[in-house]
Amino acid sequence: MKKKFSILLAASLALTMLAGCSGNAKEDAATGNSANTETKTEASNEATNNAEVAAGTITKIGLGTVTSIGKSKDKEGDTGPVGQVDTIIVAAAFDKDGKVVKVNIDNAQTKIEYSADLQLSTDVNGEFKTKAELGDEYGMKKASSIGKEWYEQAKALSDWMVGKSIDEIKAMKTTAKDDSHPAVPDEADLTSSVTVSVEGYLAGVEKAFNNAVEVKGGAEKLGVGQSISIGSSKGLDGDKTPTAQVDTTIVVGAFDKDGKVAGTIIDTAQVKINFDKDGKVTSDKAAELKTKVELGAEYGMAKASSIGKEWFEQAKALGDWMVGKSVDEIKGMKTTAKDDAHPAVPDEADLTSSVTISVQNYIGGIEEAFTKAN
Repeated sequence: MKKKFSILLAASLALTMLAGCSGNAKEDAATGNSANTETKTEASNEATNNAEVAAGTITKIGLGTVTSIGKSKDKEGDTGPVGQVDTIIVAAAFDKDGKVVKVNIDNAQTKIEYSADLQLSTDVNGEFKTKAELGDEYGMKKASSIGKEWYEQAKALSDWMVGKSIDEIKAMKTTAKDDSHPAVPDEADLTSSVTVSVEGYLAGVEKAFNNAVEVKGGAEKLGVGQSISIGSSKGLDGDKTPTAQVDTTIVVGAFDKDGKVAGTIIDTAQVKINFDKDGKVTSDKAAELKTKVELGAEYGMAKASSIGKEWFEQAKALGDWMVGKSVDEIKGMKTTAKDDAHPAVPDEADLTSSVTISVQNYIGGIEEAFTKAN
């Protein structure tokens, strides 16, 4: 009897355990608590998130510049020399797959003219605009075979780049029109809208991709602000020969739906063109010209800095401080005048140990970037 009872008890316990396991499995399936269900749910969520990012969400922004002084001219007879700086500006936003989400193309073409006696004839305090800012004033339309102004052609080229990878953009078919136009688009989508030579703009967007930095989530718009100054240019002064200097400050901003800064890039193309006492250009017209950020430690600010920081480090610290703030909050930054050359040095606790450069142009740049953002 004891043996039979033991067998019956063991069988009863086995059935109870089986029933319990079956019940838990059903309950886990219903509530989503099983290991398999959790794995499937995580995979599904990840796929959804990836799909959202792949839909063209901005994850990075970049800036690419290409600068040339090749069109500068020597003095000829009674015609004074000309220092000309062309800085191509390409700001771009990219998704997680490296595809272009937004792109802004511009060109700061700045001329500094001298008289026959090598004195400045261009107003050093004048306002200087980029080609895009000049709009119809630039005057390409009347000479264009397709009746398009420069800014219209730049926008058409920008629109063509959207949705493409850098490799796809670099693979653009082009044709040489003449020595001044070695790479005119030969793509069906562009032949009726772009006749400018695009080699500099292709190089610019590639540099923007290579230099791209991550931005906070939620970035929806991209904007660029720039300012141009020739205030440091000099005419002939005794033994001091003329120097044409163009400082092109560029601020790229990514903004979220609330207008808060999601990411920034701050840079300056500081270019000098030297002339001799006869008005001939002595600077190498074919030299590679770098921005302050591209120069890095070569710029040489750290050794003269009271905080031991190089220019690119200070620019990055300022840009990082802007992230998460509105333009009004950024404009509300407390500053102090150090001297005539530094009228607006940050006086914020978060910046006093990292930024000693004057920031008025960079604050103005991020405001302009916000105003122009799309």
